[in-house]
Amino acid sequence: MDKTKLTLPQMLPDFASKTAVITGAGQGIGRCVALSFAAAGAHVLLADLDEDGGRESLALIRGRGLRADFIPTDVSDEQSVLALMQAAAESGRIDFLVNNAAIANAGAANVFSDSVAAFDRVIAVNLRGPFLCARAAIPQLRVNGGAIVNIASTRAVMSEPKTEAYAASKGGVAALTHALAMSLENSGIRVNCVSPGWIDTSGWRKSGAKDSQLSEADHKQHPAGRVGIPADIASACLWLCSPDSGFVTGANLVVDGGMTRKMIYTE
Repeated sequence: MDKTKLTLPQMLPDFASKTAVITGAGQGIGRCVALSFAAAGAHVLLADLDEDGGRESLALIRGRGLRADFIPTDVSDEQSVLALMQAAAESGRIDFLVNNAAIANAGAANVFSDSVAAFDRVIAVNLRGPFLCARAAIPQLRVNGGAIVNIASTRAVMSEPKTEAYAASKGGVAALTHALAMSLENSGIRVNCVSPGWIDTSGWRKSGAKDSQLSEADHKQHPAGRVGIPADIASACLWLCSPDSGFVTGANLVVDGGMTRKMIYTE
C-alpha cells in the first residue's frame, strides 16, 4: 500500500460527534470513504468480509490517530448484518451508512454461464446487501436523523459484454435508493446514491495488489480530463451526509468526469 497516493477530499465537514458504518471498507473506494469520514471526525465502523483488508484499513485509520473499529461482515447474510449494526449501536449511535460492499464478477456471472450461482452471488452481495444493511440500520438512524448513501455505478445505464449480474445489481441499487427514500419520507433519514464511473483505486488496494497503469488516452476519454480517484467518490459521500445536502433525497449523483455524457463516433 503506497500511502503517498492516498489523496483525501479537500473539504471535510464536521462529523466529530457522528458514527458512520462503511461496508466494503477493506480496500479501494470503501477504504478511502472510511478514512475520509474518520478524517472528518466520525467514529467509523469498518465492515468487510475480507479480514486482512479490513484490518489493514483499521491500522491505516488508527495510525493517523483517528477513530475506527473493524467488524468482519458478510453483507449478504442477515445475521451477520444484524451483528454489525448491533456493534455499531453499542458504540453509541449510527448517523451514516455507506453501502459500498460489492463484487464485480463472481466467476462467470453472465448470460453465457452454465450456472446461475455466480449471478445469484453478485445479486446477493451487491443488492441484497444494501437492503439488509439499510433495514438493520434504520432504527438507529431514526434517533438523530441520519443518511444512507448507496454506491451504485454508471454500469446501471451502460455495459460491456458479459456483465449482466453486475449491471443488474447496480441498476437495482439505483432503484432501491429512490424506493427507500420514499419509504423513509418524514423519518429524518435521507437516502441517496452515488454512481461512480472509471475510478483508479491505485494506492487504496490491499498490500500486494497490483496498481493500474493508466495512459494519456485513458484520461482523455473523460471530459473532465482525467480518470477518477476514490477521493472523488468520498467527497460525494461526505456531502450527501452533511447538512449542506439536507434538501436532497432519492437522488443518484453520477460522478464520472462526464464520461457517460460523451458521444463517441468512429469512422
